[in-house]
Amino acid sequence: MKIVDLRGLIWEENEHLERIKKRGELLSEEYEETVKRIIEDIRQRGDEALVEYTNRFDRANVSRAGELEIPYSELRRAYESVPSDLRDALEFATARIRKFHQRQLENGFLVEEEEGIILGQKVVPLERVGVYVPGGKAQYPSSVLMNVIPAKVAGVDEIVMVSPNPNPATLAAAFIAGVDRVFRIGGAQAVAALAYGTELVPKVDKIVGPGNIYVALAKKLLYGVVDIDMVAGPSEILVIADESANPAWVAADLLSQAEHDELAGPFCITPSFEMALKIKEEVEKQLQTLERNEIARKSVEKWGTIFVVEDLEEACRLANLIAPEHLEVATRDPWRLLPKIKHAGAIFLGHYTTEPLGDYVLGPNHTLPTGGTARFYSPLGVYDFLKRSSVIYVSKEGFEKVKDPAKVLAQYEGLTAHRRSIEIREENG
Repeated sequence: MKIVDLRGLIWEENEHLERIKKRGELLSEEYEETVKRIIEDIRQRGDEALVEYTNRFDRANVSRAGELEIPYSELRRAYESVPSDLRDALEFATARIRKFHQRQLENGFLVEEEEGIILGQKVVPLERVGVYVPGGKAQYPSSVLMNVIPAKVAGVDEIVMVSPNPNPATLAAAFIAGVDRVFRIGGAQAVAALAYGTELVPKVDKIVGPGNIYVALAKKLLYGVVDIDMVAGPSEILVIADESANPAWVAADLLSQAEHDELAGPFCITPSFEMALKIKEEVEKQLQTLERNEIARKSVEKWGTIFVVEDLEEACRLANLIAPEHLEVATRDPWRLLPKIKHAGAIFLGHYTTEPLGDYVLGPNHTLPTGGTARFYSPLGVYDFLKRSSVIYVSKEGFEKVKDPAKVLAQYEGLTAHRRSIEIREENG
Protein backbone atom coordinates (compact mmCIF):
# COMPACT_ATOMS: atom_id res chain seq x y z
CA MET A 1 0.00 0.00 0.00
CA LYS A 2 1.08 3.55 -0.62
CA ILE A 3 1.78 5.73 2.46
CA VAL A 4 0.92 9.40 1.97
CA ASP A 5 2.07 11.75 4.73
CA LEU A 6 -0.28 14.75 4.78
CA ARG A 7 1.14 16.36 7.91
CA GLY A 8 1.89 20.01 7.30
CA LEU A 9 0.66 19.88 3.70
CA ILE A 10 -2.18 21.66 1.91
CA TRP A 11 -4.49 18.74 1.17
CA GLU A 12 -5.99 20.29 -1.95
CA GLU A 13 -2.54 20.27 -3.54
CA ASN A 14 -2.00 16.54 -3.02
CA GLU A 15 -2.62 14.82 -6.34
CA HIS A 16 -3.10 11.36 -4.85
CA LEU A 17 -5.80 12.59 -2.45
CA GLU A 18 -7.53 14.51 -5.23
CA ARG A 19 -7.56 11.35 -7.35
CA ILE A 20 -9.22 9.42 -4.53
CA LYS A 21 -11.80 12.16 -4.00
CA LYS A 22 -12.72 11.95 -7.70
CA ARG A 23 -12.82 8.15 -7.83
CA GLY A 24 -16.55 8.17 -8.53
CA GLU A 25 -15.80 9.56 -12.00
CA LEU A 26 -14.52 6.13 -13.03
CA LEU A 27 -17.83 5.62 -14.83
CA SER A 28 -16.05 6.73 -17.95
CA GLU A 29 -17.34 7.46 -21.41
CA GLU A 30 -15.42 4.49 -22.83
CA TYR A 31 -18.14 2.19 -21.42
CA GLU A 32 -21.10 4.51 -21.94
CA GLU A 33 -21.54 4.08 -25.70
CA THR A 34 -21.59 0.29 -25.37
CA VAL A 35 -24.21 0.48 -22.62
CA LYS A 36 -26.34 2.88 -24.66
CA ARG A 37 -26.32 0.46 -27.61
CA ILE A 38 -27.37 -2.45 -25.40
CA ILE A 39 -30.19 -0.44 -23.82
CA GLU A 40 -31.55 0.67 -27.19
CA ASP A 41 -31.32 -2.85 -28.58
CA ILE A 42 -33.35 -4.23 -25.67
CA ARG A 43 -35.90 -1.44 -26.05
CA GLN A 44 -36.30 -2.17 -29.78
CA ARG A 45 -36.02 -5.97 -29.93
CA GLY A 46 -36.93 -7.08 -26.41
CA ASP A 47 -36.58 -10.78 -25.66
CA GLU A 48 -34.76 -11.55 -28.92
CA ALA A 49 -31.92 -9.19 -27.97
CA LEU A 50 -32.03 -10.38 -24.35
CA VAL A 51 -31.38 -13.97 -25.44
CA GLU A 52 -28.51 -12.90 -27.70
CA TYR A 53 -26.75 -10.86 -25.01
CA THR A 54 -27.23 -13.57 -22.40
CA ASN A 55 -25.61 -16.15 -24.66
CA ARG A 56 -22.78 -13.79 -25.55
CA PHE A 57 -21.90 -12.32 -22.15
CA ASP A 58 -22.98 -15.00 -19.67
CA ARG A 59 -21.73 -18.03 -21.64
CA ALA A 60 -25.26 -19.40 -21.78
CA ASN A 61 -26.81 -21.59 -24.45
CA VAL A 62 -30.41 -20.38 -24.54
CA SER A 63 -32.59 -20.89 -27.62
CA ARG A 64 -35.71 -19.08 -26.48
CA ALA A 65 -36.62 -16.41 -23.92
CA GLY A 66 -38.71 -18.71 -21.73
CA GLU A 67 -35.56 -20.55 -20.68
CA LEU A 68 -34.34 -17.39 -18.95
CA GLU A 69 -36.89 -17.62 -16.14
CA ILE A 70 -36.10 -19.90 -13.21
CA PRO A 71 -39.19 -21.79 -11.99
CA TYR A 72 -40.22 -21.05 -8.41
CA SER A 73 -39.93 -24.76 -7.64
CA GLU A 74 -36.18 -24.47 -8.30
CA LEU A 75 -35.91 -21.85 -5.54
CA ARG A 76 -37.56 -24.20 -3.07
CA ARG A 77 -35.34 -27.07 -4.23
CA ALA A 78 -32.25 -24.90 -3.73
CA TYR A 79 -33.40 -23.98 -0.22
CA GLU A 80 -33.85 -27.63 0.68
CA SER A 81 -30.56 -28.74 -0.87
CA VAL A 82 -28.04 -26.22 0.50
CA PRO A 83 -26.00 -27.26 3.56
CA SER A 84 -27.89 -26.85 6.82
CA ASP A 85 -25.29 -24.46 8.29
CA LEU A 86 -25.72 -22.14 5.29
CA ARG A 87 -29.51 -22.35 5.52
CA ASP A 88 -29.33 -21.54 9.25
CA ALA A 89 -26.98 -18.61 8.61
CA LEU A 90 -29.31 -17.19 5.96
CA GLU A 91 -32.31 -17.54 8.29
CA PHE A 92 -30.34 -15.91 11.13
CA ALA A 93 -29.34 -12.98 8.93
CA THR A 94 -32.88 -12.63 7.58
CA ALA A 95 -34.38 -12.26 11.05
CA ARG A 96 -31.87 -9.57 12.04
CA ILE A 97 -32.20 -7.65 8.76
CA ARG A 98 -36.00 -7.73 8.97
CA LYS A 99 -36.00 -6.57 12.60
CA PHE A 100 -33.73 -3.61 11.83
CA HIS A 101 -35.66 -2.50 8.76
CA GLN A 102 -39.06 -2.73 10.43
CA ARG A 103 -37.96 0.29 12.47
CA GLN A 104 -37.80 2.31 9.24
CA LEU A 105 -41.48 1.99 8.38
CA GLU A 106 -43.29 5.29 7.87
CA ASN A 107 -46.85 6.20 8.71
CA GLY A 108 -49.08 8.58 6.84
CA PHE A 109 -50.96 11.34 8.66
CA LEU A 110 -54.03 13.58 8.40
CA VAL A 111 -54.24 16.83 10.34
CA GLU A 112 -57.07 19.36 10.51
CA GLU A 113 -54.83 22.40 10.59
CA GLU A 114 -57.78 24.69 11.11
CA GLU A 115 -61.49 24.40 10.60
CA GLY A 116 -62.25 23.58 6.99
CA ILE A 117 -58.70 22.56 5.95
CA ILE A 118 -57.40 19.00 6.29
CA LEU A 119 -53.85 18.25 5.17
CA GLY A 120 -51.86 15.05 5.26
CA GLN A 121 -49.66 12.49 3.61
CA LYS A 122 -50.49 9.04 2.29
CA VAL A 123 -47.64 6.53 2.28
CA VAL A 124 -47.89 3.51 -0.04
CA PRO A 125 -45.37 0.91 -1.23
CA LEU A 126 -44.20 0.61 -4.82
CA GLU A 127 -46.07 -2.05 -6.79
CA ARG A 128 -43.20 -3.87 -8.53
CA VAL A 129 -39.46 -3.73 -7.87
CA GLY A 130 -36.49 -5.23 -9.71
CA VAL A 131 -33.51 -6.49 -7.71
CA TYR A 132 -30.14 -6.95 -9.40
CA VAL A 133 -27.87 -9.52 -7.76
CA PRO A 134 -24.28 -9.82 -9.08
CA GLY A 135 -23.07 -13.19 -10.26
CA GLY A 136 -19.74 -12.55 -11.94
CA LYS A 137 -16.56 -12.68 -9.84
CA ALA A 138 -18.51 -14.02 -6.85
CA GLN A 139 -22.02 -15.02 -5.77
CA TYR A 140 -23.83 -12.86 -3.22
CA PRO A 141 -26.76 -14.46 -1.39
CA SER A 142 -26.32 -11.75 1.24
CA SER A 143 -27.17 -9.11 -1.38
CA VAL A 144 -30.44 -10.91 -2.06
CA LEU A 145 -31.41 -10.54 1.61
CA MET A 146 -30.28 -6.92 1.88
CA ASN A 147 -32.18 -5.78 -1.21
CA VAL A 148 -35.32 -7.89 -0.97
CA ILE A 149 -36.15 -7.76 2.75
CA PRO A 150 -36.60 -3.95 2.97
CA ALA A 151 -38.92 -4.15 -0.04
CA LYS A 152 -40.95 -6.90 1.63
CA VAL A 153 -41.11 -4.92 4.88
CA ALA A 154 -42.33 -1.90 2.90
CA GLY A 155 -45.12 -4.03 1.39
CA VAL A 156 -44.04 -4.16 -2.27
CA ASP A 157 -46.50 -6.35 -4.20
CA GLU A 158 -44.06 -8.09 -6.55
CA ILE A 159 -40.28 -8.49 -6.45
CA VAL A 160 -38.46 -9.56 -9.62
CA MET A 161 -34.84 -10.69 -9.26
CA VAL A 162 -32.27 -10.84 -12.04
CA SER A 163 -28.88 -12.49 -11.69
CA PRO A 164 -26.51 -14.08 -14.22
CA ASN A 165 -26.02 -17.77 -13.42
CA PRO A 166 -27.25 -17.70 -9.79
CA ASN A 167 -25.97 -20.59 -7.69
CA PRO A 168 -28.07 -22.60 -5.18
CA ALA A 169 -27.11 -20.33 -2.26
CA THR A 170 -28.39 -17.28 -4.15
CA LEU A 171 -31.61 -19.06 -5.07
CA ALA A 172 -32.07 -20.29 -1.49
CA ALA A 173 -31.71 -16.70 -0.28
CA ALA A 174 -34.31 -15.62 -2.84
CA PHE A 175 -36.70 -18.25 -1.49
CA ILE A 176 -36.14 -17.18 2.14
CA ALA A 177 -36.47 -13.46 1.37
CA GLY A 178 -39.68 -13.89 -0.62
CA VAL A 179 -38.73 -13.13 -4.24
CA ASP A 180 -41.63 -13.66 -6.64
CA ARG A 181 -39.84 -14.24 -9.98
CA VAL A 182 -36.20 -14.88 -10.92
CA PHE A 183 -34.50 -14.49 -14.30
CA ARG A 184 -30.99 -15.74 -15.13
CA ILE A 185 -29.95 -12.53 -16.89
CA GLY A 186 -27.36 -9.91 -16.02
CA GLY A 187 -25.47 -6.84 -17.17
CA ALA A 188 -26.87 -3.73 -18.82
CA GLN A 189 -29.32 -5.92 -20.76
CA ALA A 190 -31.00 -7.09 -17.54
CA VAL A 191 -31.35 -3.53 -16.28
CA ALA A 192 -32.84 -2.41 -19.61
CA ALA A 193 -35.27 -5.35 -19.62
CA LEU A 194 -36.51 -4.41 -16.15
CA ALA A 195 -36.78 -0.73 -17.05
CA TYR A 196 -38.70 -1.12 -20.32
CA GLY A 197 -40.25 -4.54 -19.86
CA THR A 198 -40.23 -7.26 -22.51
CA GLU A 199 -42.72 -9.96 -23.39
CA LEU A 200 -41.03 -12.14 -20.74
CA VAL A 201 -39.63 -9.70 -18.18
CA PRO A 202 -42.15 -7.38 -16.48
CA LYS A 203 -41.53 -3.65 -16.35
CA VAL A 204 -40.71 -2.52 -12.80
CA ASP A 205 -41.08 0.77 -10.96
CA LYS A 206 -37.61 0.73 -9.39
CA ILE A 207 -34.32 -1.15 -9.77
CA VAL A 208 -32.05 -1.72 -6.78
CA GLY A 209 -28.88 -3.67 -6.14
CA PRO A 210 -25.17 -3.47 -6.97
CA GLY A 211 -23.41 -4.57 -10.14
CA ASN A 212 -20.38 -3.97 -12.33
CA ILE A 213 -19.67 -0.79 -14.27
CA TYR A 214 -22.07 -1.79 -17.07
CA VAL A 215 -24.89 -2.31 -14.58
CA ALA A 216 -24.12 0.95 -12.79
CA LEU A 217 -24.07 2.91 -16.06
CA ALA A 218 -27.28 1.31 -17.28
CA LYS A 219 -29.04 2.30 -14.07
CA LYS A 220 -27.69 5.84 -14.39
CA LEU A 221 -28.78 6.16 -18.04
CA LEU A 222 -32.24 4.69 -17.40
CA TYR A 223 -33.03 6.83 -14.36
CA GLY A 224 -36.24 8.61 -15.27
CA VAL A 225 -37.57 5.67 -17.25
CA VAL A 226 -37.40 3.83 -13.95
CA ASP A 227 -36.37 4.82 -10.43
CA ILE A 228 -33.08 3.52 -9.02
CA ASP A 229 -31.55 3.26 -5.57
CA MET A 230 -28.14 4.76 -6.41
CA VAL A 231 -25.28 4.49 -8.90
CA ALA A 232 -23.08 2.11 -6.92
CA GLY A 233 -19.48 1.70 -7.96
CA PRO A 234 -16.69 -0.57 -6.67
CA SER A 235 -16.62 -1.36 -2.96
CA GLU A 236 -14.45 0.69 -0.60
CA ILE A 237 -13.41 0.86 3.03
CA LEU A 238 -11.69 3.52 5.11
CA VAL A 239 -10.24 2.68 8.53
CA ILE A 240 -9.33 5.38 11.07
CA ALA A 241 -6.71 3.75 13.30
CA ASP A 242 -4.89 5.14 16.34
CA GLU A 243 -2.11 3.54 18.37
CA SER A 244 -4.62 1.22 20.09
CA ALA A 245 -5.47 -0.53 16.80
CA ASN A 246 -4.17 -3.98 15.93
CA PRO A 247 -2.30 -3.62 12.58
CA ALA A 248 -3.17 -7.20 11.60
CA TRP A 249 -6.87 -6.57 12.19
CA VAL A 250 -6.80 -3.33 10.20
CA ALA A 251 -4.99 -5.02 7.32
CA ALA A 252 -7.50 -7.88 7.30
CA ASP A 253 -10.39 -5.40 7.16
CA LEU A 254 -8.79 -3.49 4.28
CA LEU A 255 -8.30 -6.71 2.33
CA SER A 256 -11.89 -7.80 3.01
CA GLN A 257 -12.97 -5.13 0.53
CA ALA A 258 -9.96 -5.35 -1.79
CA GLU A 259 -10.93 -8.94 -2.66
CA HIS A 260 -14.26 -7.76 -4.10
CA ASP A 261 -12.93 -6.10 -7.22
CA GLU A 262 -9.73 -4.85 -8.84
CA LEU A 263 -11.20 -1.33 -8.61
CA ALA A 264 -12.14 -1.60 -4.91
CA GLY A 265 -10.70 1.09 -2.65
CA PRO A 266 -8.91 0.13 0.60
CA PHE A 267 -7.99 3.30 2.54
CA CYS A 268 -6.64 3.99 6.01
CA ILE A 269 -5.99 7.14 8.06
CA THR A 270 -3.74 7.22 11.12
CA PRO A 271 -1.94 9.87 13.18
CA SER A 272 0.97 7.43 13.65
CA PHE A 273 3.58 6.90 10.95
CA GLU A 274 4.76 3.83 12.86
CA MET A 275 1.23 2.38 12.72
CA ALA A 276 1.10 3.12 8.98
CA LEU A 277 4.28 1.10 8.43
CA LYS A 278 2.95 -1.82 10.48
CA ILE A 279 -0.36 -1.85 8.56
CA LYS A 280 1.45 -1.71 5.22
CA GLU A 281 3.63 -4.66 6.27
CA GLU A 282 0.59 -6.65 7.42
CA VAL A 283 -1.29 -6.01 4.17
CA GLU A 284 1.60 -7.39 2.15
CA LYS A 285 1.96 -10.37 4.47
CA GLN A 286 -1.73 -11.28 4.39
CA LEU A 287 -2.00 -10.81 0.64
CA GLN A 288 0.19 -13.87 0.20
CA THR A 289 -2.42 -16.12 1.81
CA LEU A 290 -5.62 -14.83 0.17
CA GLU A 291 -7.52 -17.11 -2.21
CA ARG A 292 -8.50 -14.04 -4.24
CA ASN A 293 -4.93 -12.78 -4.15
CA GLU A 294 -4.78 -11.52 -7.73
CA ILE A 295 -7.92 -9.38 -7.43
CA ALA A 296 -6.98 -8.00 -4.01
CA ARG A 297 -3.42 -7.18 -5.08
CA LYS A 298 -4.60 -5.17 -8.08
CA SER A 299 -6.98 -3.25 -5.82
CA VAL A 300 -4.21 -2.51 -3.31
CA GLU A 301 -1.77 -1.47 -6.04
CA LYS A 302 -4.27 0.82 -7.78
CA TRP A 303 -6.04 2.44 -4.82
CA GLY A 304 -4.58 1.19 -1.54
CA THR A 305 -3.49 4.19 0.55
CA ILE A 306 -2.57 4.87 4.16
CA PHE A 307 -2.77 8.57 5.00
CA VAL A 308 -0.78 9.93 7.93
CA VAL A 309 -2.30 13.01 9.58
CA GLU A 310 -1.59 15.16 12.64
CA ASP A 311 -4.31 13.83 14.94
CA LEU A 312 -7.73 12.17 15.08
CA GLU A 313 -9.49 15.49 14.49
CA GLU A 314 -7.73 15.71 11.14
CA ALA A 315 -8.51 12.04 10.51
CA CYS A 316 -12.23 12.78 10.77
CA ARG A 317 -11.91 15.82 8.52
CA LEU A 318 -10.11 13.74 5.89
CA ALA A 319 -12.65 10.92 6.21
CA ASN A 320 -15.43 13.42 5.51
CA LEU A 321 -13.61 14.60 2.38
CA ILE A 322 -13.33 11.04 1.09
CA ALA A 323 -16.91 10.15 2.16
CA PRO A 324 -16.36 6.37 2.08
CA GLU A 325 -18.86 3.56 1.65
CA HIS A 326 -17.65 1.80 4.82
CA LEU A 327 -15.90 3.69 7.63
CA GLU A 328 -14.32 1.79 10.51
CA VAL A 329 -13.24 3.72 13.59
CA ALA A 330 -10.56 1.54 15.20
CA THR A 331 -9.59 3.86 18.04
CA ARG A 332 -9.43 3.80 21.82
CA ASP A 333 -12.62 5.86 22.16
CA PRO A 334 -14.57 5.59 18.87
CA TRP A 335 -17.76 7.13 20.29
CA ARG A 336 -15.89 10.42 20.82
CA LEU A 337 -15.32 10.67 17.06
CA LEU A 338 -18.85 9.79 15.97
CA PRO A 339 -20.22 13.39 16.19
CA LYS A 340 -17.36 14.55 13.94
CA ILE A 341 -18.18 12.11 11.13
CA LYS A 342 -20.60 13.58 8.60
CA HIS A 343 -20.18 11.54 5.42
CA ALA A 344 -20.08 7.73 5.37
CA GLY A 345 -22.39 5.01 4.10
CA ALA A 346 -22.01 2.94 7.26
CA ILE A 347 -19.97 3.66 10.39
CA PHE A 348 -18.40 0.77 12.32
CA LEU A 349 -17.26 1.72 15.82
CA GLY A 350 -14.64 -0.20 17.80
CA HIS A 351 -11.97 -2.82 17.25
CA TYR A 352 -14.37 -5.78 17.07
CA THR A 353 -16.88 -4.16 14.71
CA THR A 354 -15.37 -5.50 11.53
CA GLU A 355 -17.10 -4.50 8.30
CA PRO A 356 -17.90 -8.08 7.16
CA LEU A 357 -20.23 -8.46 10.16
CA GLY A 358 -22.24 -5.62 8.64
CA ASP A 359 -22.16 -7.30 5.25
CA TYR A 360 -23.90 -10.34 6.60
CA VAL A 361 -25.64 -10.49 9.94
CA LEU A 362 -25.85 -7.28 11.98
CA GLY A 363 -29.03 -5.97 10.33
CA PRO A 364 -28.32 -2.54 8.77
CA ASN A 365 -28.22 -2.62 4.99
CA HIS A 366 -25.01 -3.30 3.12
CA THR A 367 -26.17 -1.65 -0.11
CA LEU A 368 -24.36 1.64 0.42
CA PRO A 369 -23.29 4.75 -1.50
CA THR A 370 -19.81 4.60 -3.05
CA GLY A 371 -17.39 6.90 -4.85
CA GLY A 372 -17.92 9.81 -2.46
CA THR A 373 -21.70 9.83 -2.95
CA ALA A 374 -22.18 9.26 0.79
CA ARG A 375 -22.17 13.06 0.86
CA PHE A 376 -25.77 12.93 -0.39
CA TYR A 377 -26.95 9.31 -0.61
CA SER A 378 -28.11 7.04 2.21
CA PRO A 379 -28.00 3.25 2.66
CA LEU A 380 -30.79 1.28 1.02
CA GLY A 381 -33.79 1.08 3.31
CA VAL A 382 -37.53 0.61 3.58
CA TYR A 383 -37.96 4.28 2.66
CA ASP A 384 -36.60 3.48 -0.83
CA PHE A 385 -39.64 1.32 -1.52
CA LEU A 386 -42.27 3.78 -0.32
CA LYS A 387 -43.77 6.76 -2.06
CA ARG A 388 -45.78 9.59 -0.62
CA SER A 389 -48.82 11.50 -1.84
CA SER A 390 -50.04 14.73 -0.32
CA VAL A 391 -53.68 14.64 0.83
CA ILE A 392 -55.56 17.95 0.74
CA TYR A 393 -59.16 18.84 1.60
CA VAL A 394 -60.63 22.35 1.68
CA SER A 395 -64.24 23.11 2.63
CA LYS A 396 -66.10 26.28 1.63
CA GLU A 397 -65.17 27.82 4.98
CA GLY A 398 -61.53 26.84 4.49
CA PHE A 399 -61.59 28.26 0.97
CA GLU A 400 -62.55 31.67 2.34
CA LYS A 401 -59.51 31.67 4.63
CA VAL A 402 -56.87 31.08 1.94
CA LYS A 403 -58.27 32.34 -1.38
CA ASP A 404 -57.08 35.95 -1.27
CA PRO A 405 -53.32 35.34 -0.76
CA ALA A 406 -53.50 32.64 -3.45
CA LYS A 407 -55.03 35.11 -5.92
CA VAL A 408 -52.30 37.65 -5.18
CA LEU A 409 -49.55 35.12 -5.82
CA ALA A 410 -51.19 33.90 -9.03
CA GLN A 411 -51.45 37.49 -10.26
CA TYR A 412 -47.81 38.27 -9.52
CA GLU A 413 -46.72 35.13 -11.36
CA GLY A 414 -48.80 36.14 -14.38
CA LEU A 415 -50.85 32.95 -14.26
CA THR A 416 -54.29 34.38 -14.81
CA ALA A 417 -55.97 30.99 -15.32
CA HIS A 418 -54.77 30.07 -11.84
CA ARG A 419 -56.40 33.19 -10.45
CA ARG A 420 -59.55 32.58 -12.47
CA SER A 421 -59.97 29.06 -11.03
CA ILE A 422 -60.15 30.68 -7.59
CA GLU A 423 -62.39 33.59 -8.60
CA ILE A 424 -64.95 31.35 -10.32
CA ARG A 425 -65.61 29.70 -6.98
CA GLU A 426 -66.09 33.09 -5.36
CA GLU A 427 -68.65 34.00 -8.00
CA ASN A 428 -70.57 30.74 -8.08
CA GLY A 429 -69.77 29.15 -4.70
